Amino acid sequence: MTVQGETAQSAGPLTTEAGAPVADNQNSETAGVGGPVLVQDQSLLEKLAHFNRERIPERVVHARGAGAYGTFTVTADVTRYTRAHFLSEVGKQTETFLRFSTVAGNLGAPDAVRDPRGFSLKFYTEEGNYDLVGNNTPVFFVRDAIKFPDFIHTQKRDPYTGSQEADNVWDFWGLSPESTHQVTWLFGDRGIPASYRHMDGFSSHTYQWNNAAGEAFWVKYHFKTDQGIKNLRAEEAAVLAGQDPDSHQRDLRTAIERGEFPSWTVQIQVMPVADAATYRFNPFDLTKVWPHADYPPIEFGKLELNRNPENVFAEVEQSIFSPAHFVPGIGPSPDKMLQGRLFAYGDAHRYRVGINADHLPVNRPHATEARNYSRDGLAYDGRHGGAKNYEPNSFGGPAQTNAPSWQPIAVSGITGSETTPLHAEDNDFVQAGNLYRLMSEDEKERLIANLAGSISQVSREDIAERAIANFRKADADYGKRLEAAVQALRG
Repeated sequence: MTVQGETAQSAGPLTTEAGAPVADNQNSETAGVGGPVLVQDQSLLEKLAHFNRERIPERVVHARGAGAYGTFTVTADVTRYTRAHFLSEVGKQTETFLRFSTVAGNLGAPDAVRDPRGFSLKFYTEEGNYDLVGNNTPVFFVRDAIKFPDFIHTQKRDPYTGSQEADNVWDFWGLSPESTHQVTWLFGDRGIPASYRHMDGFSSHTYQWNNAAGEAFWVKYHFKTDQGIKNLRAEEAAVLAGQDPDSHQRDLRTAIERGEFPSWTVQIQVMPVADAATYRFNPFDLTKVWPHADYPPIEFGKLELNRNPENVFAEVEQSIFSPAHFVPGIGPSPDKMLQGRLFAYGDAHRYRVGINADHLPVNRPHATEARNYSRDGLAYDGRHGGAKNYEPNSFGGPAQTNAPSWQPIAVSGITGSETTPLHAEDNDFVQAGNLYRLMSEDEKERLIANLAGSISQVSREDIAERAIANFRKADADYGKRLEAAVQALRG
């Protein structure tokens, strides 16, 4: 026998957040039949109040995303380069969580749009969580974090019109010639991946690896999709974005549900520390790639995604990633964008998710335990009990190891707002031109069409001309064809 509000599958009585049983979850308590609702109906008030607060603020950038758990497996010995324990032997496996995302769109934006894709990976290692925050492109638009907020403002909604404006986008890119390389990537065929499974990932930034002997190396990570590269043309993407805004999220989830686990072959490029000072361009410049002829990729791992989150809001949206989350054997480089992100990512999560975001299941260490003296604050779970909250102490609390996670970086000179010293071939246009010349004729035609379609929307001639001039500096043919295509569209 069942009563109203109860089923044969009932898991016990419905309760309030305080654990008290709820008598009626179908009808509010009123002053008589048909009368006004009473403020004493605490079940109703608690339910409405929680509903109003059940979504945390969306990310300012990378708001739109999807994620999955997986496994990273070491496939080659890299102990000559790093002492990181999760990379210590061939065959060793580490649990991971990977979040894909677009950059500019809001939480409800469509997936199939022209935008870089975030590729943020958390390794749950036995030495603590290691986060690797990257994109599906090996370069970025700017090389200094002080320009990042300005760049993002041009990609987001204009404060007057409330829409993304071509004038803002191309005004900034035209005045920031270092963006020419990334813009060529973005408006080429790989600017709209067919799915998250069919794109590569990159650390983009340069990091330090250091081995047990104290030797240091500069490295870049590459994640090469085993599913093959597949992209959408602009016309296909426009249709798909309207028909199925959740196309990429759905594709990832259903592939894992079918047992078609996506995987990536993981590689590194390794540069001896001594090479950096005399390399022909600044190796820490985020707008440039290291040519494979100079530093060939070395395969060392396999990443597989094999488990979907149970709750997108609790796991994907509340997941946090910070490039400051290192483990012994891995550390930062002098990359100025990376240096800014070491602060900015953690600060964003402290604002969005709270000071104790690391306590959430998706964020806390899975293969070890966090032991520190941070206490209290919003959503603190009381995990430390009555243990002392200061260090040093004589009560058996955790103590420092005196073993730095990475090797020190030599510095010299005086402080100041300085540009990075120029190397022999530092140039904002060479690599963009090289990328253009690598493209087939069909790829060039699509690139020109995509760029012209965007630049032609600019309202001021000087902004359009300045934007085209950057591509002309990258390659004369590139600029000439783009100028003609823009003029044709603008009449």
